[in-house]
Amino acid sequence: MKILVINSGSSSIKSTLFDFSTSVSKKETQTEIAKSLVDGIGLKSCKFIFNKLTKTTVKNTDKCRIIHHEAGVKLILETLLKTKCIKDLNEIVAVGHRIVHGGEKYTKPTLLNAKILKEIAKLSSLAPLHNPANLSSIQACQKLLPQAKQVAVFDTAFHQTMPEKAYLYALPKEFYKKYQIRRYGFHGTSHKYVINEALKLLKNKNAKIISCHLGNGSSITASIAGKCIDTTMGFTPMEGVPMGTRSGSIDPGIILHLANNLKFTPKEIDDILNHKSGLLALSEISSDMRDIYTKSLNGHKESKFTLEILSYQIAKYCGGFAAALHGVDAIIFTGGIGQHAFYIRDKVLSYLKFLHIKKTLVIPTNEEKQIAMETVELI
Repeated sequence: MKILVINSGSSSIKSTLFDFSTSVSKKETQTEIAKSLVDGIGLKSCKFIFNKLTKTTVKNTDKCRIIHHEAGVKLILETLLKTKCIKDLNEIVAVGHRIVHGGEKYTKPTLLNAKILKEIAKLSSLAPLHNPANLSSIQACQKLLPQAKQVAVFDTAFHQTMPEKAYLYALPKEFYKKYQIRRYGFHGTSHKYVINEALKLLKNKNAKIISCHLGNGSSITASIAGKCIDTTMGFTPMEGVPMGTRSGSIDPGIILHLANNLKFTPKEIDDILNHKSGLLALSEISSDMRDIYTKSLNGHKESKFTLEILSYQIAKYCGGFAAALHGVDAIIFTGGIGQHAFYIRDKVLSYLKFLHIKKTLVIPTNEEKQIAMETVELI
């Protein structure tokens, strides 16, 4: 059974084709057949990378012009046919779509229909860069793969088990009741995947786990028995630890000061907080941790300080979550920084020695596999 996973950004589409099969012993296996990336949709230059995952990996990289998401999906499907990953499009039984924002309503994978698509569109105000792009790819798949079931897997769903004391802001209640302003959390698919992997390794289904998804976007989640009880990202993916170009949590009075006293426009403030802050602002050279680390080894003062402040902030949240969990059985590091930046892990763990954490795990995330598994489970 072939399952296609689509993960669309504002100007990109990542996809993975899976083959699910069941053995005589009724044990289900998943095989990744092909991966692809369309990067630069709507821009003058677009990059298309396609990997056919055979015993000998075949990789193709092409420059092209893709004007919208439908054209990107079409290119992916045509390449799957051309490379004989599938014989015809009817082999694709279902498409699992990553939807960034599902609000409070969507807590599990959902079979898509016209009504749900309208509701996802309404949630676009909470994720203006992502939900519209997600919808564009869904509509393209409905047109190009009419036989396939379309399934939404929501990034916010995993965090919907948070109690009210964790997700409510100390604002007048009408802001929550009328405008749905609350902490939603993001990276849910990634956290769910690595936490479930950790539960298998620990052989303890009730384990108290802190998972650190650290990359260009970063979030930390506290969970008990595989259920989220708190997370660092909030109403938007800007809250929490400093990220590649996002500020992380700051005093909201700074925004008022920028607007009222320094006369910055809302658009300018948004650009500062989302695109000019975080590791880029602290290091003054790059948002890429690899560049920052290399510079730090050469004595670059700002880069060394960036490593210190990021590690400190991660450890501070982990310490707080340890209190919320009443102890920690394991801490997980995943994402580009979490998996590869040993120097950040070492600094974080040096702060947390007093917790006597039993297990520290580095688990590569696989959001596409998690989406595929949830899609299969639903259909």
